[in-house]
Amino acid sequence: MTTAIQASDLHKAFGEQVVLKSVSFSVAKGETLVVLGRSGTGKSVLLRLLIGLEVPDSGSIRIQDKEITTLRNEELSATRKKVGYLFQQGALYDSLTVAENVAFPLERHSKLNRAEIKAKVEELLSAVGLEDHARKLPSDISGGMQKRVALARALALDPDILLFDEPTAGLDPITAGEIGLLILEQRQQRGITSVVVTHDIHGARAFADRVALLNEGEIVAEGTMADLDKNDNQFVAEFLKGSS
Repeated sequence: MTTAIQASDLHKAFGEQVVLKSVSFSVAKGETLVVLGRSGTGKSVLLRLLIGLEVPDSGSIRIQDKEITTLRNEELSATRKKVGYLFQQGALYDSLTVAENVAFPLERHSKLNRAEIKAKVEELLSAVGLEDHARKLPSDISGGMQKRVALARALALDPDILLFDEPTAGLDPITAGEIGLLILEQRQQRGITSVVVTHDIHGARAFADRVALLNEGEIVAEGTMADLDKNDNQFVAEFLKGSS
């Protein structure tokens, strides 16, 4: 089995605040790993480390067998093109239409001509069920739709890996379920490797192949959801009970 992501002994602190300590995990190609944990446990920081937006104080991160912590800017940029990132708030450009938001990475980082970009944007918006909303601004659509646009944009450069930061946060249960289904479809239809950080236990049960549970900067349990359900660690039991 090919390893897409390998994190080894990661440590990260901001001043005296220790966020991650001795975190290690791997993600196989085509696998969806969900990182669960309470708010403020370092989940989002972990994602930022994986994309090179933050640098660990120590430890190793290999993306498709490249050690990204020592890459130069040009090499890191090339690696990032293979990794789609879905920010928690979507991070859409308010002044651009839905279609223009999705086209943005294609215009900056691809060699496609205008007609090819237009066709690609239409294909991506169709994949997330928003082909009829292309000319709207982000402010004209719901939060769930904004997440869909952000997913389409993250898929624009045909990444091998997708990183999701709280993809269902702030959404009603039905919309959250629709986003979860889209995450599942990316693995089934495109074979994409995904890391999803969330505190949404219901979503994790729906789309996780494996789960890692973070507490106070450390992974306290890892395995399938069935493995976690049988885990006798007190925090694991309390977290699952409190989220059920």
